[in-house]
Amino acid sequence: MAKKGMVEKNNRRRKMVERYAGKRAELKAVIANKEGDPEDRFEAVLALAKLPRNSSKIRVRNRCNLTGRPRGYYRKFGLSRIALRDLASEGLVPGVVKASW
Repeated sequence: MAKKGMVEKNNRRRKMVERYAGKRAELKAVIANKEGDPEDRFEAVLALAKLPRNSSKIRVRNRCNLTGRPRGYYRKFGLSRIALRDLASEGLVPGVVKASW
């Protein structure tokens, strides 16, 4: 199990990303517009830099939904490799069967 504090910190980051997603998208659109006024683009860069760091989507870490483990994460299942193996062995993950040949 991961530390509860690390899982909670990641959850706070997810909420912050949602809160600032619209603002970040607007600023990035202004920055990406090459035909816009250079001064406006520069002001948008400064405004983007003033937003909280944790409001960036890249700061969120994928974690296992059961254990909170950050490594070996399978996006398709939302689980770490260890949790996925345990659940698949018990037959609790639909469509996943043990390989045999």
